[in-house]
Amino acid sequence: MNKPFSMDAVLDHVSGETRTFLGQKHQLFIGGESRDAVEGGRRDVVDPATGQVISNVADATAADVDLAVAAARTAFDDGRWSGLKPNERMKILWRVAELIDEASVELAELDVLDEGSPYGIVKNFYISLGADHFRYFAGWANKIDGATLPVNMDGDWHVYTTREPVGVVAQILPWNVPFLMLAWKLAPALAAGCTVIVKPAEDTPLSAMRFVEICRKAGIPDGVVNIVTGDGRVGSALVDHNDVDKIGFTGSTATGQAIVRASAGNLKRVSLELGGKSPVFVFPDADLETAIPGVAEAVFLNSGQACTAGSRLYIHEDVYEAVLQGVAAYSEKLKLGHGLDAETNMGPIVSEKQYTRVTGLLDAGVAEGAKVVTGGKADGAGYFLKPTLLRDVTPDMTVYKQEIFGPVISAMKFSDDNIEDLAREANNTEYGLGASIWTRDLSRAHKFAARIRAGIVWINTHNQSDANMPWGGYKQSGWGREMGKDAIEMYTETKSVAVNLG
Repeated sequence: MNKPFSMDAVLDHVSGETRTFLGQKHQLFIGGESRDAVEGGRRDVVDPATGQVISNVADATAADVDLAVAAARTAFDDGRWSGLKPNERMKILWRVAELIDEASVELAELDVLDEGSPYGIVKNFYISLGADHFRYFAGWANKIDGATLPVNMDGDWHVYTTREPVGVVAQILPWNVPFLMLAWKLAPALAAGCTVIVKPAEDTPLSAMRFVEICRKAGIPDGVVNIVTGDGRVGSALVDHNDVDKIGFTGSTATGQAIVRASAGNLKRVSLELGGKSPVFVFPDADLETAIPGVAEAVFLNSGQACTAGSRLYIHEDVYEAVLQGVAAYSEKLKLGHGLDAETNMGPIVSEKQYTRVTGLLDAGVAEGAKVVTGGKADGAGYFLKPTLLRDVTPDMTVYKQEIFGPVISAMKFSDDNIEDLAREANNTEYGLGASIWTRDLSRAHKFAARIRAGIVWINTHNQSDANMPWGGYKQSGWGREMGKDAIEMYTETKSVAVNLG
């Protein structure tokens, strides 16, 4: 593990802009204004790599949610955003992307301090992809259209459809990849003409607060984007609010189920991107030089804190030992440390609470008979867990069944090449978000992919995404699809207009 950082060392490793930002008083952003929480509450923000407080933000309550929803409702109803010419919305969203690029160093540093991932990955992948989402959906702003329909009703008719924005949207964000998740949810909603209340995760609010200035500079009208920081009570108030037309949520399946139950009050629209337990299959003909680092990073990227993490690793018996040895060797070369340290390959778990949960699941797996090939708990400050590889895992074990959301791979051996049998094993989970297949036999890969009940199946890669590629899951991995045209459809309603021509 790399040398621990002190708070002074953290500040030495960030830009002057980030140092200034950390020292500011971060308020709620409602109706185009920064304001304190109604009850004056504040909450600390902790760097997970050091366990030290690095900043604090406003701690909102239901009273603040009422103000934010009212601002978003007014901004939607008066058409200051949805009533703009499509090209005007497009220009503003494109400007948002340009401003993200200009602030990429600062946004990356804030996400590193909040969530812990290595700076290079955050800046060059997560922040860059966030800007790409705004560019992509800027292009959709002037392409949302309807259709004319032939009908069989008696008489002469002109029947057509329009797509209209769903209205006021509450976006409840997860704590992993904080800024990218904001972009995923905000860009399509804004392109569709909706107004939005953003609720960042309580552990990772800083890049969302920095986004306030981007909204102002880009010319987003007051009330169109509102940002309310706080804990789960803020999210609950948004879900319960009768003036919210849609909830967009990424997080745990248990919370997603609670949102569905609570949303029944006004039957608001709900989209959910939830948990996963993604299977990864390595066949004997796979290119192991590519597959070994690929299946390792399928979990170790972002310290395993990804809903599509390939945490169930199935390896054909002919290459089982070779792959295990290769993944172990790869894991042992990864350097744990602060994300601002240039030598760091893997950062910490996001919080003490999450660290306790992940290590508890790891301990349960070992107690149930899984064998540790490499990894385990790390010494020193911060919430660090070494990249961990378990072998000889069986379907009755806790680590097989539960989403770990940490850097733990559960490896199993398979010998049967029958696609139907393997598909049953791949689908042996309540989840259905992602999967990957590693083989040179593309016929087998396509046949296998067709039988896996998951929203995303990668072949000879894992965890890759693009703004034009729909993202979402089957079963308890969620409802709806983010990204691509599907995301625009999630934030619009279809209206049929039937004109009797006489």
